[in-house]
Amino acid sequence: MKKGSLISFEGPDGAGKTSVLQAILPLLEQKEKLEVISTREPGGVRIAEAIRNVILDVEHTAMDDKTELLLYIAARRQHLVEKVLPALSRGAIVLVDRFIDSSMAYQGYGRGLDKESIDWLNTYATDGLKPHLTLLFDVPSEEGLSRIKQADEREVNRLDLEALSMHQKVRQGYLELAKDDSRIVIIDASKPLSEVVSEAYQTILSYLEETGCH
Repeated sequence: MKKGSLISFEGPDGAGKTSVLQAILPLLEQKEKLEVISTREPGGVRIAEAIRNVILDVEHTAMDDKTELLLYIAARRQHLVEKVLPALSRGAIVLVDRFIDSSMAYQGYGRGLDKESIDWLNTYATDGLKPHLTLLFDVPSEEGLSRIKQADEREVNRLDLEALSMHQKVRQGYLELAKDDSRIVIIDASKPLSEVVSEAYQTILSYLEETGCH
């Protein structure tokens, strides 16, 4: 049985990756004969969603940085075994809103936690699974935070309330990760949404054609 494709959507807060994913999902469903599903981290399944509520609660300002990391890792594991792996085994295309790179960008570069430890934890939680393709939606931190303030329908979580310097470190972390990994494709998310969606969609189609997954 042909294994599926795991495609992650990454980026700093306010980059619009969730909006792009929601726009691309029906396009892929119409074009591809394969099953296409979308999910998110942290969350995607009941237990992981409960962990998400703990992590992102604006009242939990006392949360230790390592506690935060370990909660993300725990949610990742549950989500993976309960939803992602079964879908991949069916040959599905899985679009996931955040995955392993988020931990490195936010807790590694943003919080300053040991990157080797984060890499080990990610590998342990996923049994070494990495996305086959990662779309990194890049936007200046100031613009991303401005978008969040203007988006009435978007949830404001604990990480959104961090200082600008934290968000700048996260963005720089993502760009550093992209330098070292060819699976990460940077997309300029400061462009109009329609252009960003088009570029992301074409990037996914090119990947599927190259790998024979369509």
